[in-house]
Amino acid sequence: MLQGESYSCCAMSTGFVTRNKVQSLDRALEILKLLGSEPEMRVTDLARRLEVHKSTVFRLLSTLEEHGLVEQNPSSEKYRLGYGLVRLAGSVVAELDLARASRPVLEELARRSGETVNLAILQGNQVVNIDQIAAPNLVVNVNWVGKQTPLHATSNGKVLLAYLPDEERHRLLAQSLPRLTPRTITDVRTLEKQLRRVLKDGYAFTLEELEVGLNAVAAPVRAADGRVQAAVSVAGPAYRVSPQRLTELGEMTREAGEAISRRLGYIPGGGKA
Repeated sequence: MLQGESYSCCAMSTGFVTRNKVQSLDRALEILKLLGSEPEMRVTDLARRLEVHKSTVFRLLSTLEEHGLVEQNPSSEKYRLGYGLVRLAGSVVAELDLARASRPVLEELARRSGETVNLAILQGNQVVNIDQIAAPNLVVNVNWVGKQTPLHATSNGKVLLAYLPDEERHRLLAQSLPRLTPRTITDVRTLEKQLRRVLKDGYAFTLEELEVGLNAVAAPVRAADGRVQAAVSVAGPAYRVSPQRLTELGEMTREAGEAISRRLGYIPGGGKA
C-alpha cells in the first residue's frame, strides 16, 4: 500500500470513530431527554423510540449509569434519571441564585463607581465571570460573562485565592504563572505577600496585570456558611481606576461584597440566617 493510501485510510478511520462518538453522545442525550419526559422506561421502549438495537441502548445506559446520570429500578427493571443529574443541576442553580441575589448590589456598585462591575467564581484553576453590569455612561464595553481568566492576574482571582484553604492555594500556585503583561506577577512569593494583604484589607487589586491599561479591585462574597463563594470586582481603564482611587474603590467594593453576602444569608460573627 502506498504512503498516501495509508494516510487516507487512517484519516477515514479517524473520521469514522469521531462520527461514531458524536452519534453515541447524541443518542445518550436523547435517552436523558426521554427519561425526563416519563418517570421510568424499559430498554425495549427506549430502543423503539430511538430506532436502534436494544444492545446499543443498553451500552449507553450502562455508561450513563456509571456516571450516576441514570439508574435502574430493581423492582421494575426500568430505567430512570439518576441523582447525579441533581448534583450537576445544583451547581447551575446555585450560580443562578447567586447572580440573582447579587444583581441589585452590582447595579448600585456600577452606578456609584462609574465603572464595569463583575461577579466571578472559581472554576478549576480559572476565574469565571457569571454576571456583569456596565456603568450607565459607558458607550463601549467588553462583555466578560462566561470568560475564563487566570487567578494570579485578576483582582477576582486574587480574592478567590486568598480565601482558599492553604493546601488548595499552594496546589494552584505550584503551577506556572504565565506573564500576560510586563506587570503580571509571576513570582509566587510576591503573590503570596499580596494575598496576605487581601486578608488584611478585605479587597484585592490589579494594576495592568491582565491587560495593559486595565486596572481592577475586588472583594469577597460569602455564602451563608461563611465560605467565600464568589468575588465582586470593579474594573476600568487605568486613567480612571487609578492607584489614587484604589482605596476608595476597594472600600466601595468591599461594602458591596458584604451586602451581597448578607443577601445570601451570611451573618458576620454568627451563623446562618
